[in-house]
Amino acid sequence: MTSYRAPARDIDFLLHEVMRVTESDIPGYADLDRTVTRAIVDEAGKLSAEVYEPLNVVGDREGCRLENGVVRTPTGFKAAFDKLREGGWTGIDCAEEYGGQGMPNLIGTAVGELWVSGNMALNMYHGLTHGAYSTIHAHGTEAQRNLYLPKLASCEWTGTMNLTEPHAGTDLGLLRTRAEPQADGSYRITGTKIFISAGDHDMADNIIHLVLARIPGAPEGVKGISLFIVPKVLVNEDGALGARNAVSVGALEDKMGIHGNATCVMNYDGATGYLLGEAHKGLKAMFTMMNEARLAVGVQGLGVASVAYQNAAGYARDRLQGRRITGPAEPDQAADPIIVHPDVRRMLMSQKSFVEGARAVTYWAASLIDRAARMDDKGAEALAGLLIPVVKGTLTDRGFASAVMAQQIWGGHGYIEENGMSQYARDARIAMIYEGANGIQALDLVGRKLPAQGGKAAMAFFALVKDFIRQNEADTELKAEFLDPLKSASKDLQAAATYFVQEGMKSPDNALAGATDFMHLFGHVVFGLMWAEMAKAARAGLAEGHGEPEFYRTKLATGRYYMARELPETRTLLARIETGATPVMALAAEAF
Repeated sequence: MTSYRAPARDIDFLLHEVMRVTESDIPGYADLDRTVTRAIVDEAGKLSAEVYEPLNVVGDREGCRLENGVVRTPTGFKAAFDKLREGGWTGIDCAEEYGGQGMPNLIGTAVGELWVSGNMALNMYHGLTHGAYSTIHAHGTEAQRNLYLPKLASCEWTGTMNLTEPHAGTDLGLLRTRAEPQADGSYRITGTKIFISAGDHDMADNIIHLVLARIPGAPEGVKGISLFIVPKVLVNEDGALGARNAVSVGALEDKMGIHGNATCVMNYDGATGYLLGEAHKGLKAMFTMMNEARLAVGVQGLGVASVAYQNAAGYARDRLQGRRITGPAEPDQAADPIIVHPDVRRMLMSQKSFVEGARAVTYWAASLIDRAARMDDKGAEALAGLLIPVVKGTLTDRGFASAVMAQQIWGGHGYIEENGMSQYARDARIAMIYEGANGIQALDLVGRKLPAQGGKAAMAFFALVKDFIRQNEADTELKAEFLDPLKSASKDLQAAATYFVQEGMKSPDNALAGATDFMHLFGHVVFGLMWAEMAKAARAGLAEGHGEPEFYRTKLATGRYYMARELPETRTLLARIETGATPVMALAAEAF
């Protein structure tokens, strides 16, 4: 069976040796000293390892069930969720005025990874609630914030987002759910939503649904969509629960993975709803939740890959099979552990370098979100917006590939359900699809984020990479092993961006055909930058003699692997991009 251990030392290294959080000018970061962050990570990791992780297989095997209109969660889920609430974890980065702890998004992101690794399906109930909290916090009236946010921050009530309809997935302009104005200022919401994660369950007193719908007479397309708060149980003005709303679960989806999370068909039959934000501006308001959700989904790719890697590494050290080609490693044993074989090492190094690089990427993105929110830094906001589709798309694509690689190391035993490795692959797969399928992330990056404000954010990123290289190139070893490969990869990214500017004007298909390749090319460069920064910090740790030389040497060796074996993929991706749309669009539709 599987197990999990929080990567506490890696997290400490990132926060205090790479990012040096206590020296940051972002409000709240100075309070994040090593004592504080270690206590948070240790306790969150303990909760994940001892409470969440043992229930992962239970949730996978039992799933959720619909009984008399109520969704029942797997055995032990409610008790585990109660522990999360009792510890105040649900509001760790929510505002203090609504009962939260007011910590930065960076800390919420760090502990979020630990809970995903322990039990992705269970963590989703809390994660979606946090998104609903953030959306109401950003767009709600004072009365709405006071009524809903304290209960959402504590997870006494949970939250969802309802976008997708049976006939319309990504194209929200096609949605049909109606919102009819009532004399008292409320709306009657009628329609059906599908694929609603955590749409119903038995772990909270109420569920606050955020629902996209059209008010009669609204403009066509996405410009006519509004967002509504639709509680499962109506809430009186004093905060007490009232009558049951006209919201029901039509069915539970039978899914490939995340069986412990209730994915619901939701029916709204004239349910009472309340406008959130401005009429016809609902999509903009919902994207507050979507952008946060997309970063969180990127963390899911990281979290599942991390726990899968841990279990693959442990198996590789123990599993005896074959002999090392250069001579027996364990001559007293009948065979050597498979970790001696170069191809197994290749898979482990690929996973390890991805996981550690992805963790650094998500922390950087979270810090940019903190800088934008806490300092009203528009440059940080634009750079975060540029990175969000890269984080979501690359971390989930490669996180799934990493989980499959971990399963491969287990061989036939990885394909047997009782060993747990197949669950990681099945659970990780959804992250590539929901909150905007990864192809949509790539189109968003190329079509919207890259050219936004005349390419200002992209140019800021290129300048950041260039400045880092220039400031550190006097270190000849760092330059040869990390900075030169980063410079080469960055040039590939700039060449791809230039191609889109030149050829996209002639035919948009030329840009769109290479969008996914560009997203992954961009991801590699971001990873390369993060590995260069980690290598600099590791070299400093060795020079300063912190007493952990093996940790720093391991970090450097892992980074060298990424720069030598993974980063050169940028050349292939650029070559694909520069072929344009012709080979992609060559066949007529009927030829497929």
